[in-house]
Amino acid sequence: MSGTVLPGPLHEAADELVQLVDHHGVRHPHDHYDDLVADVDGAALQKLYEDMVVVRRIDAEATALQRQGELALWPPLLGQEAAQIGSGRALRSDDFVFSSYRENAVAYCRGVDLADILRVWRGNASSGWDPYSINMATPQVIIGAQTLHATGYAMGIINDGADSAAVTYFGDGATSQGDVNEAMVFAASYQAPVIFFCQNNHWAISEPVGVQAHVPIARRAPGFGIPSVRVDGNDVLACLAVTREALARARSGGGPTFIEAVTYRMGPHTTADDPTRYRDANELEDWSARDPLARLATLLDSLGLLDATYSDAVRAKADAVAAELREGCLSMPEPAPSDVFRHVYSEPNSWLDRQQDHYERYLASFAQTSQEGSR
Repeated sequence: MSGTVLPGPLHEAADELVQLVDHHGVRHPHDHYDDLVADVDGAALQKLYEDMVVVRRIDAEATALQRQGELALWPPLLGQEAAQIGSGRALRSDDFVFSSYRENAVAYCRGVDLADILRVWRGNASSGWDPYSINMATPQVIIGAQTLHATGYAMGIINDGADSAAVTYFGDGATSQGDVNEAMVFAASYQAPVIFFCQNNHWAISEPVGVQAHVPIARRAPGFGIPSVRVDGNDVLACLAVTREALARARSGGGPTFIEAVTYRMGPHTTADDPTRYRDANELEDWSARDPLARLATLLDSLGLLDATYSDAVRAKADAVAAELREGCLSMPEPAPSDVFRHVYSEPNSWLDRQQDHYERYLASFAQTSQEGSR
């Protein structure tokens, strides 16, 4: 059972994908969404392309580091660059992001230090970065839990009287979790300024989306009273447009929006996964023809914006970022054994202090035994 739903207009108009740049790199006008990206000129398109090239290189470098034993695990985002960059570049600095473990391109947009992306996957820290330094929570591994966090934060925005928004990212598989549905209940009830950004990459680990969703996932949200839209998740310009619209709705008191970005996970679920065991190679070949980087490169080329000087500059930027990422990983200091007790509680805790004291004396006993044995 493939369960794959290829991009393209379906029978119901509400199911049609918003698409501004097709997989041939042709720009198509849109009566509604063109106004939302009217400011995206050639230079802005070049920057979006650069972003996608750089994050694909980050992903490839991190995958290589895992294969070389430098990381314990890595969740690739290959093929999902447009959905993440398009939506990530629509956000303001005061918006707050709640992501799953795959949104490393969004973290790049938020300005995260490159080494911080890898800390958890190297096993050097319990979390990668200070959430409040970039207004992005550290990645959530528990499937769908971040949607509740985002909705709660958005309810707080209402209480503060601010016009910022929260956005939560999750995959198609997460929509079967109770957390996601409960979050939508609260978001709709309180008209919270939160965007539910579902990256439908067609595979929830080894199960195709068709097993759990016999109709487009975006149809679920209106049942909660939340407007929804389906967008071609491999079209960075369309993803930018629909996210801008959702943000404008949130900022003006219009409440939540559900975005289903129809994309494809071209790599494994994580580096511990072997997709050849459950995925037809022909399906991957079909989706490779819809590559988000290739279509934007074709559009840029048609506009005369993909000359050798620009291409070389983009490649050099990607190389520099990859080198910085690798250096940051390999030079990362190992944590001290007692660091496991740090940040467990926000205030001093005598019970935890006793545990740490016992543990440190236990570790010290090995050094003492070694010294006695050498006499």
